[in-house]
Amino acid sequence: MLIEIENVFKIYNEGRESEVRALDGVSLRIDRGEFVAIIGASGSGKSTLMNILGCLDVPTYGSYHLDGTDVTELSDRELARIRNREIGFIFQGYNLISALNAYENVELPLIYRGVGITKRGDMIMDALRRVNMADRAKHKPGQMSGGQQQRVAIARAIAAKPPIIMADEPTGALDSKTGLHVLEILHTLHESEGATVILITHDSSIAATAHRIVRISDGRIVADSKNDPAPANEGGATA
Repeated sequence: MLIEIENVFKIYNEGRESEVRALDGVSLRIDRGEFVAIIGASGSGKSTLMNILGCLDVPTYGSYHLDGTDVTELSDRELARIRNREIGFIFQGYNLISALNAYENVELPLIYRGVGITKRGDMIMDALRRVNMADRAKHKPGQMSGGQQQRVAIARAIAAKPPIIMADEPTGALDSKTGLHVLEILHTLHESEGATVILITHDSSIAATAHRIVRISDGRIVADSKNDPAPANEGGATA
């Protein structure tokens, strides 16, 4: 089992009148190689769940094992090492550094991993080619469209070929056509390279492209079912 969380709570202002249970006893297992959509409305807890699955946050209570490691017992430095080695993140807001060009944005996490400069260059250009952005390697984010920026963000996420890709509303800021292209890239990573993809979305048409759909509401999983996915080029991918 690649991901296993058991009875996880994330509670803010615990014991106070203003207490908020962003996650309220969530249990979830995800096998290696799955393509899972986690769907819910704004405020449902889906992004909190992703933050915990991505080791960006830790639960208030409950256990989380990632590839056999109990990550709830790790230090911040150890969590950062796990994130850098195991997980590629794609966010709605791209999170590119405006002062760096595409090549340098993709390069940054590889520097943190300690990848040598020659090997690093090969990995960067391979990742940019896979998202059709090699010809924009020297362009800064301000010189690119939203779709191009998101493709650079995907290149950054996949350059080191992490086993897990976590995408939080990756098409949310894009027009429909560009959003479909992003979904197609995610499906290629899953089908051709065996990546485990966890897609966070509020859009049922985007969730319908996944092989498994997990629905979350008020911090609880209310449905978890296998799905016969619609092709990515038929999904809604709305902005």
